[in-house]
Amino acid sequence: MTTIRIAAAQYPIDRFDTLDGYRAKISRWVADAAGQGAELLVFPEYGAMEFAGAYGDAASDLTASLGLVADAVEEMAPTYRELAGRHGVHILGGSGPMRRAGGGFTNAARLYAPSGKTGVQHKLIMTPFEKNWGISPGSEGCLFETSLGRIGVAICYDSEFPLLVRAMCEAGADVILVPACTEFVSGFNRVRTAAMARALENGCVTVQSPTVGSAPWSPSVDYNSGAAGIFVPAERGLSDTGVVVEGKLNEPGWVIGEVDIGRLRAVRLSGEMRNAQDWALQPGAGSLEQNVKVVDLR
Repeated sequence: MTTIRIAAAQYPIDRFDTLDGYRAKISRWVADAAGQGAELLVFPEYGAMEFAGAYGDAASDLTASLGLVADAVEEMAPTYRELAGRHGVHILGGSGPMRRAGGGFTNAARLYAPSGKTGVQHKLIMTPFEKNWGISPGSEGCLFETSLGRIGVAICYDSEFPLLVRAMCEAGADVILVPACTEFVSGFNRVRTAAMARALENGCVTVQSPTVGSAPWSPSVDYNSGAAGIFVPAERGLSDTGVVVEGKLNEPGWVIGEVDIGRLRAVRLSGEMRNAQDWALQPGAGSLEQNVKVVDLR
């Protein structure tokens, strides 16, 4: 079976008094998607920042909330691992701050596999607001070997840089997850455009998952606009538009669709166009595969 059923969250930022409230919320969301047959679940960039709501007034202090959420993400990790194992699904948890050994934070997304293993992708290129926050970039792209195939993660702004995603696809990625957090509709559309372009260039699936709605108590995820989408190259037999499925702007919930990975691979070799193969024909193009670390989550 080469068809993958994917669920992309249009994820609202809520506020609960304790982390148990967030555990219950995540458990409901995962059970809902798994109940609809989803095998790969994608939560958005900075989705973890809602954990700050459990810490009272500290949630409104950006610096304090980064540290609190970094610790809360570690505390929540066993919940994600248990849910992935119980439901037999892969879960990309909402990204959030991770402490660096030398101090400060990166923006990290964790992929939880049913095997109990976890992979981490750090965001590689910082936006202006992340630079202002003191968030540092990661150092390398990763490719996650899973029972569903090889999966890469390009966190929001990273998806707008073709060579980052190309390196993952040269290393064998069929699916690129694009967790996103954008304040304005213009930002959402930038990431959407990038996700569609990366799918076209590389003959891969891209999955955009945004935060949605307002959380005025949070200085980091106070306003959010977006819609989830699953994108492939515009090719007969895949999608005439390049859109497998797409949600309604700012409407919370799962957006779920299926992609035939076998058909996708066939299109790369014998489709109407051969963008993935013809990449090397561009002046200055060279192999990027060596820039990616492969992590086995099986």
